[in-house]
Amino acid sequence: MGNSYYAAAIKSGSVSWKAFFFGSLDPGSFITVDKLPASLWAPELFARVFGFSSWSILMPQALAGVASVLIVYRLVRCWMGEVAALLAGLAMALTPIAVVMFRFNNPDAFLTLFLLLAAWALWAALDKGSTWKLAGAGALVGVAFIAKMLEALVVLPVFALVYLVCGRPRLVRRIVQVFVAAAALIVSSGWWIAIVELWPKASRPYIGGSSNNSVFNLIFSRSAGYLGSAGGPNFSGNAGWLRMFNQELGGQISWLIPLALVGLVAGLWMTLRRPRSDRRRAGFLLWGGWSLLFLLAFSFAKGVLHPYYTVVSRSLPGGAGRRRRRDPLAGRP
Repeated sequence: MGNSYYAAAIKSGSVSWKAFFFGSLDPGSFITVDKLPASLWAPELFARVFGFSSWSILMPQALAGVASVLIVYRLVRCWMGEVAALLAGLAMALTPIAVVMFRFNNPDAFLTLFLLLAAWALWAALDKGSTWKLAGAGALVGVAFIAKMLEALVVLPVFALVYLVCGRPRLVRRIVQVFVAAAALIVSSGWWIAIVELWPKASRPYIGGSSNNSVFNLIFSRSAGYLGSAGGPNFSGNAGWLRMFNQELGGQISWLIPLALVGLVAGLWMTLRRPRSDRRRAGFLLWGGWSLLFLLAFSFAKGVLHPYYTVVSRSLPGGAGRRRRRDPLAGRP
């Protein structure tokens, strides 16, 4: 059953729509799990259609993993060509922590998938200068937020920076587009929170993980570790610059970090004199910034940090030296 805690919630959501919506741990909706529920919805639908079983619980995570690898392949292929895309997809599929988490029913598989979908929408917005596609990226980050709260928002500074620096429209329009995307993020992440907070407390489940039956309390208390203001069990070693290379984390995720950092520095140097909206530089900023922000967040988090959290921090800039194939977008500003 993978994680039996979430398996119980999936069982509950497969027999009760109220439990489905709230992410309740029990069919009677007495209390919710200690996360927002988006990562439970697909397994719960599978369990409704195919019956509750190990297969119906874990197959959605495996499909999320396959989709994540395909998205990485697609995006890196558009950015740096076929060989780099194959290497990136292979690295994504074979990273030890990814092998584990894409067959396990914790929220991290869907968190990773939603953020990669958001990156795909962002890349499409860069190509077309599209406000709606950038808004789609913001909305998908909002869905990721309903899967794993503040961890989903780590990519936001990178997404905003990449579009503001490399977007095709003029600066004023790019700024307006980023604000539109921020509005889409607020709506897509806030609708569920608003409904739950407005729902009479006497007729909804207690918000698990909170101290006062409030979604906001859950979000900020669970997120305090990223801000360095909360303690907790030490599952990933002491916080610090070398945390990602310690005994708990080094073998799970960090085996390609040195190569990726070298590739990132080399790629940014090679694209230093290219036009502002150059797609090759945009790729280095996107994947390099994504990786670096997550590495910093995980390295210095003071609260509960499980090794499996790091599945979302995949480092991809290692293909810097690969020769890019000719494609329809080549030569565009």
